[in-house]
Amino acid sequence: MAGNCCNVETGCNKESPGGPRFRRALWVALIINAIMFVVEFAASLQSGSVSLLADAIDFLGDAANYIISLTVLSMGMLWRARAAWLKGLTMVVFGVAVLARAGWVMVSDTTPEPLTMGAIGALALIANVTVAVMLYAFRSGDADMRSVWLCSRNDALSNIAVMVAAAGVFGTGQAWPDLVVAGIMGMLALTSGVSVMRHAKRDLSSVTLASVSGQGASR
Repeated sequence: MAGNCCNVETGCNKESPGGPRFRRALWVALIINAIMFVVEFAASLQSGSVSLLADAIDFLGDAANYIISLTVLSMGMLWRARAAWLKGLTMVVFGVAVLARAGWVMVSDTTPEPLTMGAIGALALIANVTVAVMLYAFRSGDADMRSVWLCSRNDALSNIAVMVAAAGVFGTGQAWPDLVVAGIMGMLALTSGVSVMRHAKRDLSSVTLASVSGQGASR
């Protein structure tokens, strides 16, 4: 992830995590993700695509994570770091679930319907790029803000992958492109979740050290 010359703490036209711009962006992201979960879940059942189903579940998980972020916006760093750690754990669990589902479908040997995959993947890409653009300015904040940005970035990459999988299924008439993309999506969720959890632990350590230092200074 490329850094920039400033961050939330130092300013440069950015605001605090609980500021109105970030809160408004989260509400819009929440609504978009909730709508796309319903659309993509229905499409995944119709097409039989594992990667599309994985992306739909990811939309649901992101919507839940946005609710968590909105809940802790006005709280202190300690609770925000705890929320980020929980979201990272959710991403890890999602990755494991996707990999397990892909393995099950591989055994069952079913082929998804590629046209629905491609069309819904393109729609989901538009939705996630919109969210990612809104949240880009907040990517260098604390662990909670970083986790929100990572979710939106991963979603956009996943949508492109679903469209590639649709083309692969269409061209080969086999399910393996869908399963490969689902596996990649699962691994991406795993690695990003671990990254968020590590960042959250650093924030928790910083809060703990600051608290200890403050108590020592007051004596």
